[in-house]
Amino acid sequence: MTQHAGRRVVTNMALSLDGRYAQPDNPVDMGWVMPYAVTDVARDHLTGLWEPATTALLGRVNAEGFLGFWPTVIGMEGADPRDEGFAKWLVDADKVVLSSTLREAPWERTTVLDRPAAEVVEELRAAEGGDILVLSSASVIKALLAADQVDRLAITVFPVFLGGGPRLFDDGLPAGRWAPVRQVAGEHGTLSLVYDRVR
Repeated sequence: MTQHAGRRVVTNMALSLDGRYAQPDNPVDMGWVMPYAVTDVARDHLTGLWEPATTALLGRVNAEGFLGFWPTVIGMEGADPRDEGFAKWLVDADKVVLSSTLREAPWERTTVLDRPAAEVVEELRAAEGGDILVLSSASVIKALLAADQVDRLAITVFPVFLGGGPRLFDDGLPAGRWAPVRQVAGEHGTLSLVYDRVR
């Protein structure tokens, strides 16, 4: 299989130890993530992903959450410099939001598209720029994994069982190998994993 031409597609997701990305009873409550998201391992992991990226690709729900919260971190008293760095990057980066319900973007530097994720990524790859970073948007990541359009898979694993809820890796994904790029373990048992697709 040949290497995808153009820019690299990097996906990032937090997973529980039992492989879930959301709780079964309240999928939008990310409270289970918070004790681990503020660890050095998690912050350094995210920094390593956004620094080479110039485009953020998000689903609507995550766009509303991310773009509602992160800009408020800029200039916040006591904010970790890594959090503030990510917040500034997110505000300044080109953002593409995939949505069938939004008609126009309420955020600056944002394009809203109602098209398949793999098709949008093919167009983004053909344009100039750095990495295309897919931030915690499970529906987008699942579609790109199914289309074998992910070049770098980044995961933070948090040592909790959610006991149910949606899984990131569905049956029927294209078979393939992934090469480990980085693995870091840290406080509270937080584990940062980065893999590159072997083509």
